[in-house]
Amino acid sequence: MTLNQLRSFLAVAESGSVRAAAEDLVVTQAAVSASLAALQKSLGVALVTPDGRGLRLTDAGASYARYARRILGLLDEAGRAAAAAADPERGELRIAAVTTAAEQIVPPILGGFRRRHPQTGVRLEAGNRDRVRSLLDRHQVDLVIAGRPEPDWDVVVHGVRPHELVVVAAPELAAAAPAGGAQEARAGAEADGLLPWLARQTWLLREPGSGTRASTDALLADLDISPLTLIVASNVAIRESAQVGLGITLLSRDAVATELAAGKLAEIPVPGTPLHRDWYLVAHPGRLPPAAARLVTHALGAGRFHRPDR
Repeated sequence: MTLNQLRSFLAVAESGSVRAAAEDLVVTQAAVSASLAALQKSLGVALVTPDGRGLRLTDAGASYARYARRILGLLDEAGRAAAAAADPERGELRIAAVTTAAEQIVPPILGGFRRRHPQTGVRLEAGNRDRVRSLLDRHQVDLVIAGRPEPDWDVVVHGVRPHELVVVAAPELAAAAPAGGAQEARAGAEADGLLPWLARQTWLLREPGSGTRASTDALLADLDISPLTLIVASNVAIRESAQVGLGITLLSRDAVATELAAGKLAEIPVPGTPLHRDWYLVAHPGRLPPAAARLVTHALGAGRFHRPDR
């Protein structure tokens, strides 16, 4: 087994074809095919099988791919650790954040961090909850900012920051909701027609795998309503869609604070909201790379994060 064989195999696994893998790796198709054949021969198992005009992973291939990604991630991490030990300030910060955090809370944190550590490189990845977990599991990033870690995720929490999820809509749509403050809505939503009204609205949802989507699904289940839904794959697109009256949505208050203050969106006092959540700054157990350790220190001092035991 060689690193080229692993890289070729993973490129095929990601792209589904030798041709696409060769284009990604900037090598010939013959080189990819040879590497893939040699790897399968050394393991004694088939990692891929024909699937139409392409290839798909066998069960053995899917299992092997998970380990191969970690191996390459650890090798990359080892190289960065060596470089950082030689010159700590010139290391690279590798961080991933769920979409809302990446759009709203990470940029100010990174701005302050870069002013303090101008020689440190930064690589920020954004995606839904499943995506950022995968990046950390593969050792492709050193830190993640996301919602509460699942119980089976072996990570250490370095910081916690509170945030709220609120239901918002265009002001004219929100004004059509049955009147009443939050407490009145909780006590008499069924009687004053709020729940039937909510059930008649179109709800704008993030894609499956998003933490905000999971919270919205849970809220709708608690309200016992099944409204028409429209899936929109980013917070920015959802926010813009809500502003023009396409529907109502549950979003982080951080994501809509400017629009609420400007009157472009209005909060709807839906029973059970605002939902109180936390952002978690997490990493693998063990010693953090120097750049990641500096980011944790900065986030705790200037990023509104606090220690998890507080």
